[in-house]
Amino acid sequence: MAFSSRSLYAPHELRRLIEPRVVAIVGASETPGSFGERTLSNMAEFEGDIFAVNPKYKTLLGRPCVPTLADLPTAPDCVVLCVGRTMVADMIKSAAAVRAGGVIIYASGFAETAIPEQVAAQRELCAYGRRSGLPIVGPNCVGLANTRLRAGLNFMPGYGGMGHKRGPVGIVSQSGALGYTVLQAMVRGVGFSRYLSSGNSCDVDVSDFISYLAEDEDTRAIICLFEGVNDGARFLSAARKAREANKAVIVYKAGTGEISGPPALSHTGTLVGSSVAYEAAFRDAGAIIADKLEAVLELASFFAKAGTPVNGNSVGVLSTSGGAGVICADKAERYGVLLPPLAPQTAAALRRVVPDFGSVANPADLTAEALKTSETFGSCLDAFIADPNYSALVIPMVFASGASSGARAPTLAEAAARTDRPLAIVWMSEWLQGPGSEILDADPKISVFRSADRCFAALRAWLDWHNDQSPRRIASRHSDVDAGDRVRKLLLNASRSGPALSESTSKKVLTCYGIAVPEEELARNPEEAAAAAARLGGPVAVKIVAAEIYHKSDFGGVRLGISDPKDVRQATADIIAAASRHAPGARIDGVSVQKMSPAGVEMILGIKNDLQFGPLIMVGLGGIWVELLQDTAVRLAPVDKNIARTMIQSLKGRALLSPFRGNSGVDVDALIDAICRLSELAEDLKDVVGQIDVNPLIVATNGAIAVDALVMLQPQYNETASCVDALPKIT
Repeated sequence: MAFSSRSLYAPHELRRLIEPRVVAIVGASETPGSFGERTLSNMAEFEGDIFAVNPKYKTLLGRPCVPTLADLPTAPDCVVLCVGRTMVADMIKSAAAVRAGGVIIYASGFAETAIPEQVAAQRELCAYGRRSGLPIVGPNCVGLANTRLRAGLNFMPGYGGMGHKRGPVGIVSQSGALGYTVLQAMVRGVGFSRYLSSGNSCDVDVSDFISYLAEDEDTRAIICLFEGVNDGARFLSAARKAREANKAVIVYKAGTGEISGPPALSHTGTLVGSSVAYEAAFRDAGAIIADKLEAVLELASFFAKAGTPVNGNSVGVLSTSGGAGVICADKAERYGVLLPPLAPQTAAALRRVVPDFGSVANPADLTAEALKTSETFGSCLDAFIADPNYSALVIPMVFASGASSGARAPTLAEAAARTDRPLAIVWMSEWLQGPGSEILDADPKISVFRSADRCFAALRAWLDWHNDQSPRRIASRHSDVDAGDRVRKLLLNASRSGPALSESTSKKVLTCYGIAVPEEELARNPEEAAAAAARLGGPVAVKIVAAEIYHKSDFGGVRLGISDPKDVRQATADIIAAASRHAPGARIDGVSVQKMSPAGVEMILGIKNDLQFGPLIMVGLGGIWVELLQDTAVRLAPVDKNIARTMIQSLKGRALLSPFRGNSGVDVDALIDAICRLSELAEDLKDVVGQIDVNPLIVATNGAIAVDALVMLQPQYNETASCVDALPKIT
């Protein structure tokens, strides 16, 4: 629970806390299993000075012990509080008094309980720390680890015995235990730079830690395990900082399911939940989403070790099993990873050693013959490394034994040291730590995957991340700079009941941003509707006008393609009657008679203001398909043409927009323009507009037109703005 919005901590403000030379452990103990004893044990190989703080002892586990922080001979860089909740506040004050560099609080029983008094107690801790310039980690956290200093500033059991393996991956985690599950890969040789757990995040949080690691020379990729943030802007700032430093942030978010609540009043509200908002934010910041916990370490290790692709988007597969090669080919196809043919010199080198029943191709099947000597396998590996076609090499290892995986591991490590291309090992054996695995896991250039699927997913993410040159800021606008002012004036005279604008007024909002809408007239009865249809000419649509009715098609509130005056009158009478039955007591202003739009593809556009990340823009297949297919793409608003085009290309139904079997296709540029304009509306009016549905937006062969729209206002705006009727003809 954050105390309040603030800027990110600068790295120098956290350096003493994370890179301490002097550590004080308050509540240190010799009682086996106690937090104080575990922390002392995990610090056994620390390269700095350690002081235990406990009035009961003179020394503890070979370390000097003083009664209080005030008795320390020097100011501590990091104070670890292994004391109960009731003692924490006094210890924070003592740490500030001795000018500590930061404090780690293990104690639980604060804001995570949701008990008002304990929430307030956490706020008071943070407030005191802010006033005194004392960074606070926790409460309710397991601590930190710094492998370079061999510092286990945590109470996790067994940390001290894992060897402080150094590596290029940093871990940032709200959940201490979840982060520790990843850190325990040190037991099989995987190295890490820092382990930073934020717990309740009353002060220092995941955003601060990401920002710190973005400038940490020991870290080349960052794992982020979290549940959520209160200040999305700070997270985006930290993640973008890492992206600019060419450090991938691999994000695994726990709690992606949407908890049921009151029914959403708009399609956008239904489709753009909090999890979708997080995903949009991750993409905007250049972070990489891992949908499985098992994938985060593999992804991060690969990004940290692989560097930048040097030979395009192609990959080579070198296998000693035909079946393993087929599996890799299947996964490459699934993730769109190219497996081009071997270069002539590579094929020639393989033919000298691969038997007739093998396969000189990509994937290559060397067969078990290549395993008879390390020289034979090594020569094939050398041929692949020399092939100019590939940015990465994938080597499946199908079973583990001393003669196979054990013998090949040193050859692979030697080859990895002399190539600028990453080697990705797919360890397919269920003997997960079989012979040779410890060499491969610890190698600074080799990445090990225990799944072919995760290997090729990582390759796809790596290639996309390095190829992504899309701008993070919008260079130019599509709509007028004063469009927002025109909407604000319009809303002062808008007819609405409750949180929503009527369809007609909603479409007026869109026209302020240059989004086309059909010509329409308001009719209060069947005769007026027939007269309006005659003036508009041609087939018309008739729709109920009632600000309290959001989804008109649910009860027959829309009739399309009517030309005959008699049919217009009857449709109007039927629609008004149906609306009265559907929403008794609702104010019905009449019907909107609209000129029918040209044929085209029905799309939906939407915006929604997220509490953490602000306005979002959504595009998808519209009309009746929107909730059935839920084929949508969401990004932070505003977006430019490149991002809008990427959103469209990500849709499963994108083929409907292209020429197909005599269909000439539609005006995709007009759709892109509408997306950009609506996204600018979202940013300009984020204090006023909560949600917007444009459903459908008809995208025709020439242009796009918003046939229906629903604007939902922010609650605070709706409570204060005035309302009067204003529904003139829209042209």
